[in-house]
This record gives sequence, structure tokens and C-alpha cells, in this order.
Amino acid sequence: MNPKSQTQQEKRDEQIYQLSTLVAGEFSLPEVLERLAEAAVKIVDVKACSIRLLDEETNDLKMRSSYGLSEEYQSKGVVSRHDPVIKAAFAGEAIVIDDMRLDPRVKYQKEAIKEELVSQLTVVMKFRNQPVGVLRLYSPEPKHFNKADIKLARAVASQCAVAIVNARFYNEAIEGAKMTEQMRLAGLIQRRMIPEDIPQLPGVELAATYIPCFDVGGDLYDFLPLGHHRLAIVIADVIGKGMPAAMMMSWLKGVVRTHTDTFQFALEAPRQEKARDERIAASEAFVRQAVQKLNRMSCRECKIGEFITLFYAIIDSKTKTLTYCSCGHEPTVLLRGGQVRDLDTGGLVLGVDRTTSYEIETLSLEDGDCVLFYTDGLIDAVNFDEELWGRERLLAAAQKGVACSAEHIVKNVLRYRRRFSGLARQIDDTSIIVAKVGDSHDCHCQDQAETGGHYIPIR
Repeated sequence: MNPKSQTQQEKRDEQIYQLSTLVAGEFSLPEVLERLAEAAVKIVDVKACSIRLLDEETNDLKMRSSYGLSEEYQSKGVVSRHDPVIKAAFAGEAIVIDDMRLDPRVKYQKEAIKEELVSQLTVVMKFRNQPVGVLRLYSPEPKHFNKADIKLARAVASQCAVAIVNARFYNEAIEGAKMTEQMRLAGLIQRRMIPEDIPQLPGVELAATYIPCFDVGGDLYDFLPLGHHRLAIVIADVIGKGMPAAMMMSWLKGVVRTHTDTFQFALEAPRQEKARDERIAASEAFVRQAVQKLNRMSCRECKIGEFITLFYAIIDSKTKTLTYCSCGHEPTVLLRGGQVRDLDTGGLVLGVDRTTSYEIETLSLEDGDCVLFYTDGLIDAVNFDEELWGRERLLAAAQKGVACSAEHIVKNVLRYRRRFSGLARQIDDTSIIVAKVGDSHDCHCQDQAETGGHYIPIR
């Protein structure tokens, strides 16, 4: 081998080595494509190169990188997967066109002539036997490509395919890590929006918990003091998961609190004792106004397919009443003396029809009553047999400890559900609130959820 040939071979070997570093390196896809095109030109010793990647949705091959080609030629038009040259290349052939100016298989002959391209070599880039795209090499000389060039081009195309797929995986990993961090931070923000402390209300004991399914979800509950002896309890579920649901949930909480802070003065008349009926009427007017306003605003914010379920209630410990409206939410439950009553008066979910009207109900509370608020994630828990825990089991678990404290009832319900579902993955957030009227008695119930063995459904 003469010195000149040896120098060329050494340069080629160095280019092939540099190409191999792209396979194992951590590079973005655009950076990899740019380096691959340049390396292919220098290794095969041609004028220009183009790399087209397959778009599975359109079946077109998009120009993603080139070297030695003008912008005008790069944007000359679409190359389809059904193009005869591409079909042959995908079938494993190395397609050599000796003169692009004359060959009828060349779709853009005028553009090739203007670009001074004559010979063309097309080889497929495959990864795990699946086509990724094509590598095309160009020469200004007719009949430029020989068997040695084809062999070298195939080797380069094989390396290119691996480097491209690795770069895609790397990009996905980077984006996934960014999204994971964003979701983690959003989840922290959301959990901070769930109240840590529950306001005290004379004569009513309150307990609540929130269990996220993913980092970010759409559940929301809040406690809003309304003057003397009144407390608003709001529980909602924004349809959907992830960042959009969290953003909508954040918006909803802000709107609810703003309305409460703005209009709560209407509930109390300073230095004037209101009669029971007046207090009840004021609570009903407040709930109606709040729900209608929330619905109108939700109709502006919600996109097609989005909506919010909401249960809005005011507990008045002075009149011992609960005033509420259920907007398509899971019915809050009143447990009294072994009986169950669904609180389902209300209307449509929020965000669908701004003209809809809502019904409001007020009911009297008695000592020993237990009011159970929850989102559908509580009853939609499944076990490994894909069986729903369901509402019947929820009510049975709540009844089991109904004589105990609000906190005990919440924990008991969750214990029974955990016994049922085990480690099965859940697909929705869980929120639960218990309001217990009057003083709790010492709990002497037999808590099956604390015993060993399998879960036994309560009948």
C-alpha cells in the first residue's frame, strides 16, 4: 500500500471510529444526525449525503439531516415509503442509480440536475430488522458506486441505525426525567394545597385524608370557616390525571376560596342574633350562589370532555343542620342509627352547561350522626382479580366503627379497603372526610381489619 492510500485508509478508520462513538454516546438526536451525515460523506468519499427517517403515521420519509446539499434541494418534496427505490431498499437491496438525470425512478430529476448530482446510492437503516430510514449518498460522477462502496455504505447505515435509535432513547430518557421532576414538583404543590389542619367546629368532630394515586391527580377537598359556628366543606374531583387535572384543581381551589372570602359576610349579621330559619335560608342562598358561580366559571375553563364533580356543604353547629348541593359527585352519606341516607340533591357536573339550575337541601343533624364525604377513587379500588371494592363494602366498613371517633372511622375504612385490594395498583386518587356530630363514645367494636387472615366482606 502506497503512503497516499495508507493515509486515506487511516483517515477512514478514524472516521469509522468516530462514528462508533455516536452509538454509545449520550447525544441528542439532531446532534447525532448531523454528525452521521458528515461521517458518511467522509467515510465513503462522496460529495453529499442525506438521512431520511421514517414517519410511521404518514409513511413518508422525512429529511432529517444532510451534508453537502443545498437547502433548496433538501426541501424539494415528499419521498414516500411506496417510492420504488425506497421499497427496494426496505426489502434489503442496495439501490445504485448510475445517472439520476436519466433514470425514471428518480422523482426529482430537475432538482438533481440543478444540484449537480449524478450517481446515487440508497441503503436502508435497520434496527432489530425494522426499517428506521434510508441513507443516501451522492456523487457528481456517473457510475461512481462499486461493490466496495456498497459494502461500506451498508456498514455505515447499520451504525447509523443504532446511533439514531440510541439517540431517540436518550432523548426520551431526558424528557422523561424532566417530566418526572415536573410531576414530582407539581405533586408537592398539590399536596400542599390539601389542608393539613382542619378547623374546629363546636359539636362536630372532623377527620380527613388524601391518598394520591400518581404524583399529580385531580382530587380536592377544603374546609372554609364561615363566621360563627359554620364551616363549608368542599370535596371535588377533576376529570383526568396529571398536570392538566392538577392545574384545574388548583384553579378550582382558588375560585372556591375567593368566593368564600368575598361573600361570607352575608351569612352573619354583626351584633344581631339570627333566627334558625334565617340562618338556614342564608346558608342555602350561599351554597346556591357558590355552586352557580363555580359552574359558570368552569364552563369557561373546561375544554371539551373536561368537567368537575363537586359536593358543597355547610355545617351549622348552632342550628345542627347540613346544607348541601351535589354536582354530579359521589353521594355523600349520612349514617344514623344503622340506617344509610344518600345526600344526592343537586344537579349536573360543573363545566358542561352554564344555564343549568341546582337544587339545595338542608337536613337536621343529631348527636351520633356520621357524615361521610369521598371521591370515587375510594370505592373504585380493585384487587388482583380486578374486583371493585365498591360502595357496599365502604358502607359496611364505616358502619363497623360508626360509634367511634371521626379519625377512627377514616382509618377503619382505609384498613378494610387495604385488606381487600392488597398491593394491587390503583388508578385513581382517594379522598375521604368524616364529620361526626356530638361527642364520640369509647370504641368497643370488634375491628376485623386489625385481625389476621384474609379480608372477610362485611354483610
